Amino acid sequence: MPLYKTIQHNSNTQILIWNITESFEQLNQEVQLNEKSQKRLDGMKSEMHQRAFLSIRKLLAQAGYSDFDLYYDEFGKPHLINEKHISITHSHHFSAIILSNEAVGIDIEMQREKILKIAHKFVNDTELKRLQKNDSINYIKKLTVKWGAKEAIFKIRNEKGISFKDHIQVAPFELNEPQTIANLNYNGINQQFTIHFSELDTNFTLVYAFENNMPTQAN
Repeated sequence: MPLYKTIQHNSNTQILIWNITESFEQLNQEVQLNEKSQKRLDGMKSEMHQRAFLSIRKLLAQAGYSDFDLYYDEFGKPHLINEKHISITHSHHFSAIILSNEAVGIDIEMQREKILKIAHKFVNDTELKRLQKNDSINYIKKLTVKWGAKEAIFKIRNEKGISFKDHIQVAPFELNEPQTIANLNYNGINQQFTIHFSELDTNFTLVYAFENNMPTQAN
């Protein structure tokens, strides 16, 4: 299946989502890669990851780019040659990119009970108790949003040492009002982000983040 959905967030920001149903062989025939990307693809052991990797290049083509317009910095963060901001994600049969004039991060996560076992690794005790007390019905969905928000913020900042649990806090939110804010407090820096989220199909969550302000030094 080709393009699953396009979201025009505003005049400067577009999200493109792919539902990966094609075989590796089909995608590989339809995508042209630069030398570095071809080496990365050849080194992948999982066909699912290979198909996701190629589907991202299909999304680039939908947006008017190619693999030759994409490069990665020394920290593994993707960039486009025209300096437009880009962030990339994939989960199971979905992949997505976000393109913007602003710094952005994006994440897709599958909603599943497994997140209950690892919640303590990315959400502090106060957050967990508040969620368990106030919204046990939507506990998994809200944890998935929080995980996705923290992933999206990390993709923007991309700094070694940032702890999802200790340094990124997501404000309380309701699922029927799919926007909230989050704060990063790390290494003496305070920064706020706007978080947007929605569901894909019935058990996938899409989350993307924007910087609200430049980082400021904590007092």
